[in-house]
Amino acid sequence: MTAEEIDAVFDFAETRYGQAVESLDPADGMPRNSHADGTWHQVKIEDWASGFFPGCLWLIYEQNQEEAWKAQAAKWTAPLEPLKNFDRHHDVGFMVGCSYGNGYRLTGNPAYKAIVLETADTLATRFQPTAQVIQSWGNIHSENIKTFRVIIDNMMNLELLLWASENGGEDRLREIALAHADTTMKNHFRPDGSTYHKLTYDFASGDVLKKETHQGFADDSMWARGQTWAIYGYTMMYRETGELRYLAQAEKAAAIYLKRLPADGVPRWDFDAPDDKPYKDASAAAVASSALIELSQLTGNKKYLKAAEKSLSELSTERYLAKSDQYQCLLLHSVGNLNKNSEVDVHINYADYYFLEALSRLKKVKQVE
Repeated sequence: MTAEEIDAVFDFAETRYGQAVESLDPADGMPRNSHADGTWHQVKIEDWASGFFPGCLWLIYEQNQEEAWKAQAAKWTAPLEPLKNFDRHHDVGFMVGCSYGNGYRLTGNPAYKAIVLETADTLATRFQPTAQVIQSWGNIHSENIKTFRVIIDNMMNLELLLWASENGGEDRLREIALAHADTTMKNHFRPDGSTYHKLTYDFASGDVLKKETHQGFADDSMWARGQTWAIYGYTMMYRETGELRYLAQAEKAAAIYLKRLPADGVPRWDFDAPDDKPYKDASAAAVASSALIELSQLTGNKKYLKAAEKSLSELSTERYLAKSDQYQCLLLHSVGNLNKNSEVDVHINYADYYFLEALSRLKKVKQVE
């Protein structure tokens, strides 16, 4: 893709998200996915995906530098402030990092920084020292915890801890992030570099009791988005720490993903999904593309950049872009949780977010080539 083609997608994003902010009210919740008629379905701020819509607004503002978009991004970010004390699940890295984190990165607003730092402290309360991992789901305040679960998605929330430890937070936040990444590296991966989705740990001993899936096709299958969380997470860990073990894990996870990736660059929702469930997952392609661009920059290996460009070019066609005026989003054809018949072959906000992030990263590469 050329820089001009990337700009054209961002122009399209302005059109679609411009329609959205004109017709929606933050008081009704955060836009997450599309109704059948193309309009946004809004959810409570406690939803794990609540930060992606304001995150998209910040990414659009980063490109156009227009005050009106900055104001809209701030308007949609503000309702998420209570999440700085939200400890009911692990996804505050997505929720606050993509909203307030981008806001601080682009504006330097000290109030945003304070919220991100407090959120990191809250996330750290979910760390289970016996198993050396951050508990993904479940009430950490229960007096009767016997087991708890950890999902591969959790790798994406470690960036919040690492950033905080370098920007005024305590050193223990970094220590927690490294412990979780190391334990996940030991327990969550198969020998070929593919990842399990969900592990169950024994609370008292820290032992792994089960390795299974929640959103994938089967316990031993390769759920596409989960694999991309792993690629992205360990690429980020290498960027932030310089530790070669994380680079090796990122490349191993990327190798099996690229080996099995279809020619068009967009995977099925699960690489082992049967032919009667052939749904593509644009969100997985977007996450992978963003990660692979960064992995290419960190290693100098152009194969990662080439693969990302292939995927982004496909996502930028009318096969995936929401060209019909009924939509107020960017990408169609993502899969949230097929096992629960939830968000199957629809638009989902995190597909848009990582698509825009990937395009932004690609544009920076193009500008220095």
